[in-house]
Amino acid sequence: MTALALETVTKSFPSVEGRVEVLRGVSLDIARGSAHALTGESGSGKSTLLHIAAGLEQADSGRVLVGQSDLTTLDEAGRAALRRGHVGLIFQQFNLIPSLSVAANLGFQARLAGKHDADFIIHLAQRLGVADLLSRYPEQLSGGQQQRVAIGRCLAARPALVLADEPTGNLDEETGDRVLDLMLELTAETGAALLLVTHSSRLAARCEARHHLRAGRMEGTE
Repeated sequence: MTALALETVTKSFPSVEGRVEVLRGVSLDIARGSAHALTGESGSGKSTLLHIAAGLEQADSGRVLVGQSDLTTLDEAGRAALRRGHVGLIFQQFNLIPSLSVAANLGFQARLAGKHDADFIIHLAQRLGVADLLSRYPEQLSGGQQQRVAIGRCLAARPALVLADEPTGNLDEETGDRVLDLMLELTAETGAALLLVTHSSRLAARCEARHHLRAGRMEGTE
């Protein structure tokens, strides 16, 4: 079953010199339960593609399917509802809510999606190694611990699709590797599809499929 499909997607942005093409007819297909990496030079369009897949940006043309829903036919409220219920986002910045405890941060997205499951959140906390930190606040955690909580918050809502933009970019290599291990294990365990944007070919090699963007075009898939 397809979790995400992009069909000849284009996107451009205005500039003082006219419109700049960022994506030029990009196609991509990701099945449920699979892990894909997206690499490319800075400015190649990786983050724009991820934002379009999440419904945070609108494509100029083409189709963007999340499950059976075409994002290009939905208004802003419809895209937000689909994102809330079916898409999980993990960014380089951890984006935890400072005033909420670890436990409350873990459950935040699931509550918004109407999918809060206390037992599953405890399970995630145990798997992520933060079960003894539930009463702490983000400022009391290390970077690696904060990113683990961010992963748990994303997965607590059981999204069909997880979009991760340089999720280990603020971590040292050893911590980043451990965090990626957990992300791959947990997305596989929950049956979610994962699209990982990374500049690291070493991290990309950990995924079962790898795609490379160059100047807005999909250059190759392995």
